[in-house]
Amino acid sequence: MSDPFVLYHNPRCSKSRAALELLQARGIAPQVVHYLETPPDAAALRELLQRLDLAPRALLRTGEAVYADLGLADPALDDAAIIAAMAAHPKLIERPILVHGDRAVIGRPTERLLDLLP
Repeated sequence: MSDPFVLYHNPRCSKSRAALELLQARGIAPQVVHYLETPPDAAALRELLQRLDLAPRALLRTGEAVYADLGLADPALDDAAIIAAMAAHPKLIERPILVHGDRAVIGRPTERLLDLLP
């Protein structure tokens, strides 16, 4: 059995909805994780970042009010602090994210998802 596709999804986000539509149009029914309702913990975020091959700051949504409220622009904050902030405030996590096997991509633009599709 092949690895499932997992989509970290926010149904209120147009990019996230477009990602789900693209997958479904290609006959892929991903496991959908509504990450705002069931946020990943710090360990899951570290694993996700490894699959994305990104530093924690690259996964932050810097336009969210909580980003400024928590002072996350401070370069003195280490990776653990950034990950803890995303675990506590999942709205800070960029979306959508598609995971397949040991790889993942952020679907911005949506076409980036094609990198993981067969």
